[in-house]
Amino acid sequence: MRDMIKSLLLIFDSAPTWERIAAARHRLFFILLAYLLPFLLLTSAVEGYGLVHWGKPRGEVLHVKKLSLVEAVDYESAQLVLSLVIVFVGAKLVKSLGETFHGRNSFTQAFTVVAYGLGPLYLLRLFDAFPGVSPWITWAIGIILAVAVLYNGVPRIMQPDPPHAFGLYLTSALLLAATTGLARFLTAWYLQGKFPKLDALFPA
Repeated sequence: MRDMIKSLLLIFDSAPTWERIAAARHRLFFILLAYLLPFLLLTSAVEGYGLVHWGKPRGEVLHVKKLSLVEAVDYESAQLVLSLVIVFVGAKLVKSLGETFHGRNSFTQAFTVVAYGLGPLYLLRLFDAFPGVSPWITWAIGIILAVAVLYNGVPRIMQPDPPHAFGLYLTSALLLAATTGLARFLTAWYLQGKFPKLDALFPA
């Protein structure tokens, strides 16, 4: 719950919240274990509950299919791992982008930006529990909010030179939008039955 509140504060009170995050100077493993992982587990549990009890539209005629508990756990576990990979890879890429703008940032700084910056996107996943909500709608709203949140986060955490701040923000935001969009493509198409061969990986 505290993780959700943090994401809401980043949306509605962005600059002061980023200031507090920057002042805290938490280590990478603290952010991972105290914020990111519990947050992803919570959203996975809520979405998994919806997949088991309400299902998702699937197939050519978009009939609603409920997943078994085993299928839901396997799917949410795979999505959680994919989300963690995106954060770590995204942090590595954002750090590299910072270096192209003559910055000398640590991996922890880049990880902080990505982990907290994508908070709104993961928060919107709660609505994926409902069968009538398109996963592309939640992704689109979530990434728009994340891009808005990053506007205050990148300069405060990465601390680029003022002439390079907007360029680093823009390229970081576009990069994260592309990587999370690809992940959404994979998960949404699986739920819609577009990858029938992958069903063997999630036995009932």
